[in-house]
Amino acid sequence: MRVINPGEMARIEKLSYKDGFSDAEFMEEAGRGISLGIQNYIEKNSLSKRIILVCGKGNNAGDAYVCGKYLLESDYEVIALQTFPIESCSALCQKNFYTFKEKGGVVKFIQNIDELALPTDGVIIDGLFGTGFKGKVEEPFSSLIFLLNHSHLPIFSIDIPSGLNGETGVVEGDAIIAKKTFFLGLPKTGFFINEGWNHTGVLEEVDFGLPQTYIEQSKTSMVMMTSEFLKFFLPPIKRNRHKYERGYVLGISGSLEMPGAALLSSWSSLAGGAGITRLLYPKGIETQLSNAKYEIIKTPFDLDKLDSLKEYLEKCDAVYIGPGLGRNDEMQGFIKRIFTYIDKPCVIDADALFCLSQNDQMIPKNSILTPHKGEMERLLKIDPVKFIDQSFLQKCQEYAEKKNVTIVLKGGPSFIFHPDEPILVCPRGTPGMATAGSGDVLTGLIAAQLAQGIAPSHACAVSVYIHGVAGEYAERKKTAHCMLASDIVYHFPDAFKELAMET
Repeated sequence: MRVINPGEMARIEKLSYKDGFSDAEFMEEAGRGISLGIQNYIEKNSLSKRIILVCGKGNNAGDAYVCGKYLLESDYEVIALQTFPIESCSALCQKNFYTFKEKGGVVKFIQNIDELALPTDGVIIDGLFGTGFKGKVEEPFSSLIFLLNHSHLPIFSIDIPSGLNGETGVVEGDAIIAKKTFFLGLPKTGFFINEGWNHTGVLEEVDFGLPQTYIEQSKTSMVMMTSEFLKFFLPPIKRNRHKYERGYVLGISGSLEMPGAALLSSWSSLAGGAGITRLLYPKGIETQLSNAKYEIIKTPFDLDKLDSLKEYLEKCDAVYIGPGLGRNDEMQGFIKRIFTYIDKPCVIDADALFCLSQNDQMIPKNSILTPHKGEMERLLKIDPVKFIDQSFLQKCQEYAEKKNVTIVLKGGPSFIFHPDEPILVCPRGTPGMATAGSGDVLTGLIAAQLAQGIAPSHACAVSVYIHGVAGEYAERKKTAHCMLASDIVYHFPDAFKELAMET
């Protein structure tokens, strides 16, 4: 699904108006779709049927009033908090304001934020500011947003959380922290960069009737991954296949200090679909690896005897290298030498990425790099930045094209860069995945897809998505406070099932 900036969305909507489509009809369909999404959420979570609309003066507020009208028709209690005199509002906002009142909706004009008392149950629908908002939220709206964010009620934003810049993701002052954002038509660039991801919550599409022909005319450099897109890249399953057809992964990982990285990445490789996983580890850590999964083949190696590894590199279908190997001079020298032997699709992570940051002229062909932001900054040789913005993404894309590699920039959210392809962004995942070993799990999962013959960019997309979905299942069971990286692997089956059920 294309990701575009608000100006581009406005442009393609204007094209549709010239061809006879109606903004009023679009608003009606948007409000109806949002109301259905809210009803589904409330019913699923057994919440109160009390709704508070928070309305500004633009068409975003008009969408809220249409949504409120449909909720009234479904026997919800709906109260609108109007923040501007109605005569100063857009024509469509005014029209739907009066329709809402005719249907029995209650409107309260906010005079003094200090005197505003919110209910203790129900949900809030944010229709304050739209995607055209820029700059800093001023008073009294700053205090209103602060009050809403601290109400302990779930907030559903229409198209974008109020106060968030839809193009840059910058927040100057206060902005709504949404439980869910019902984006209209296409997601906006600002959702994913700078501070946007901290405010959008779960993203849910609302189709408001804009024909696909106009969407296809939109200009974008980013695509949001969806299950409908990714299901076609899952490795095919034949009834008569054997383990070698499922793929042979060779992992080079582990050390005395970090055996867990080897255990997680090799386990993830098998659980993620590989038919065989052989773990090559520095000899001397057999005791630390004694509780590895029975199905993992464990083979020690000597740092100064690389020739003995050639046989394994020739037999495998994909390689991963780096998790837990260490950064001492001896190990870093080993990584440099082993790079020259690798000619299979390869996932480079952790300490192998550190090695590349010292000399990125030795990247093996068909490589996938899986850095987090700090590791990517080292590869780019730039000073640390607080947030990922468009400039940072562009530097990553240029690096991928210059080095002819695929890059998975891990984080919230994760991005994928591949030469001559749009940037991919993954909307799935949870803050609970910010835990030691989560990246090792992703490394093994990507290697498993590569070993089954999936193209690098597709292998990364499927793996990042499944990794995120599995994290969400783990969070639901254990909360984001208590998750471990191993919880993600345990929920691979749930994530694969969710993706496969779309077929």
